[in-house]
Parts: sequence; structure tokens; C-alpha cells
Amino acid sequence: MEISDELLCLFSERVREEDGTYVIEVPQREVDTGAVDLGATYRVALISADREAAEDEASASETPTSEPQPPVEVGEIRYVEIEDIGKQGDGIARVERGYVIIVPGAEIGERVKIEVTEVKSNFAVGEIIDEDL
Repeated sequence: MEISDELLCLFSERVREEDGTYVIEVPQREVDTGAVDLGATYRVALISADREAAEDEASASETPTSEPQPPVEVGEIRYVEIEDIGKQGDGIARVERGYVIIVPGAEIGERVKIEVTEVKSNFAVGEIIDEDL
């Protein structure tokens, strides 16, 4: 599946009915990180959870392991906030389950758009592609 470079955020949510309309809630973290602005209009793409589950099962059968897999993939675009600076001066962001993404050239408190360039079991490296967030 090809994902557009214009993707602002990605999350899973159930569709529910509320007063005759259908609602998908946007997680607070997407507003907090600046990926979504209140009152703005966005295009929404829906992907079947059944398809996603089938893809997850297929990839799990290819690489059986009891270890949790990294929550990012090479080439993935992410919006992250730099929380710390590493020993070599690189920015440190944390995502799902506290997984670390090292972002060279980033400063504490910056919110940056990155492309993941390297993935290891306990950390990833991301390259800044947009600093104006």
C-alpha cells in the first residue's frame, strides 16, 4: 500500500454512531503534537481493520518472534517532538512503548517531520525533512 507524503497522522479508531451521524475520534496526542489543528478540515482515508489484521498475520508468520517489533519502519514519515539530547548531541524522540528515534541536528523542544532511515530492535534513526511545525 502506498502512503502519500501529505499524510499528517495515522491512528486506529472505531467508527461509532452518535445522534444519527458517524464519528471517528482523533486522539488528543495528534492535536498536542500539532499534526491536527482544531477547526481545520482534513481528508480522511479509511482502511479496513480486517485487511490490516490479515497483513499483520501474514508478516507475523514470515518472521516468528516473541520479541515486540519496532513501532516504525524504514521510509515511514513521522511527526516527533525532541525530548532529550543524546551523548553525541543528536535529538532524541520517543514514540510508542518508549521506543527511541535518534534525530541528528534536532534540538530539545523542536517538533519536526522526519523520515525513518534506519530501524534497529531498540532504536531508529530519522532524518529531518521539515522543521517548520
